[in-house]
Formats: sequence, C-alpha cells, structure tokens
Amino acid sequence: MDSKQPKDAAAVKVIPPLVPLGAILIGVLLNSLWRIDLELEVSSAARYWVGGLIIFVPLFGLSLWAVVLFRRTDQSAKPWEPTSQIVDSGPFRLTRNPMYVQMILICIGFAVIFMNVWILLLTPLCAWILQRFVVVPEEEYLEGKFGEVYLACKSRVRRWL
Repeated sequence: MDSKQPKDAAAVKVIPPLVPLGAILIGVLLNSLWRIDLELEVSSAARYWVGGLIIFVPLFGLSLWAVVLFRRTDQSAKPWEPTSQIVDSGPFRLTRNPMYVQMILICIGFAVIFMNVWILLLTPLCAWILQRFVVVPEEEYLEGKFGEVYLACKSRVRRWL
C-alpha cells in the first residue's frame, strides 16, 4: 500500500492476502515448536484432495470471479484504490466480501493439508484482522461514497456468508 493513499479510497490498514499468509506461516512455525497431534488416521492423498478442494473451488468460484467482475467495471480489486461503482452480481450476491471469504477458506484448506491445528486456531484471528482492518474501513468508505445505494446492498447481502 502506498503511504500517499488517494483520498477517494478505503483506509485499509493491512494488505489483505498477507493476513492469511501470516496465519499459515505462524501456524507452521508454532506446529514445529509445539505440535498438536490429532488422533486421526487420514491418508496424505485424502488430506491433499480435501484441503485442495477447500482452497481451489472458492478460489475460482469466489475470488477470480470477483476480480473478473471488478475488471469488467474498470476497477481494481485492491481495496486501497478508488471504487467507481458497487458490484452486486456474481459472488457479490452471496457475500459482500467473496475474496476475504476465500482467504479464510485458504487457511482452513492448508490446516487440512498439513493437519495443523495451529493454522485452524489462527483462522478466526485472521478473520477478525480482515474484518477490523480491511472490511470495516472498506464499508465506511463505500457507505460514505455511495450512500443509500450501498446501504441497500448491505441490507440485501451478508458481510461474510
């Protein structure tokens, strides 16, 4: 993020993809220091398939679709850049934050792949950080810029799921 943020943009405090990445890396580190063993007998192949599905189905069904919709309206998916209109089609009919939902699912997917309880335990913290430092500033910006149009969208569509 540029410290010379334009005035016509959300005042997000973090770069969103770094939040789940941090949760995953910290979870891997904590697991190497204080391993929490699960008493589950799950094959590596099953873990990779299930975790991969949790990661990649939403990646294509939520995030990439959302990015395509932003591009079609000549907007950036970067929350610290200006928004010219509310996108309320595609995955935005289900959640106002499809890309952030997908980021949370990435944490869960990697927790499954690595059988890492720490990543799973850090996932709610990841969601809270995204909520507090990205989603809330975005919503304040959109509400201020679009007023009733955005409020109507908020009343129709849930923040998460």
